[in-house]
Parts: sequence; C-alpha cells; structure tokens
Amino acid sequence: MENDKGELVDLYVPAMQISVGKVDETGRYTGENITYALCGFVRSMGESDDSLNRLAQRDGLLKNVWSAGAPALEWRGALGLEREKMG
Repeated sequence: MENDKGELVDLYVPAMQISVGKVDETGRYTGENITYALCGFVRSMGESDDSLNRLAQRDGLLKNVWSAGAPALEWRGALGLEREKMG
C-alpha cells in the first residue's frame, strides 16, 4: 500500500500491547497494571490467546489454565485496555 507521498507502507501493524489491571480482594482496580506485548509473528501463528494465558498464569492472574483436570479459566484480575504510561 502507498501513502499520499507515494511511499510504501504497511496497511496493518501486527504487534499489539495489552495492560491487565490489578484488583484488590474486593475487585477494585488498584491503579497498577501488568503490560504484555505480543509480536506479529506470534499473532500470525494464531498463538496470541495461548501466549497471553500462559503469561497471565505465570504472573498469578489466571490459574488452572493448563491443567487437564480444571479446564475453566478463573480470573483473579480485571481485564482492561489502557495506554501504557511513558515515564
């Protein structure tokens, strides 16, 4: 695809970033996030959901995701999309 200047540009930027908000025991947002970024290669292979689940389980936001005995997901945090704060 070409832009107005005739330069070749990609129509789609394949990388993505998502911030998962941490919550306290009452379910209220604490103001803290865990940010995950997935590259285009992972997304093009159709592995985004599995990768995000594995990372979230590693960080304690999900449990029993990969256990054969407990296939249901249990969220311990609220999922929210937020722009990462640059600091």
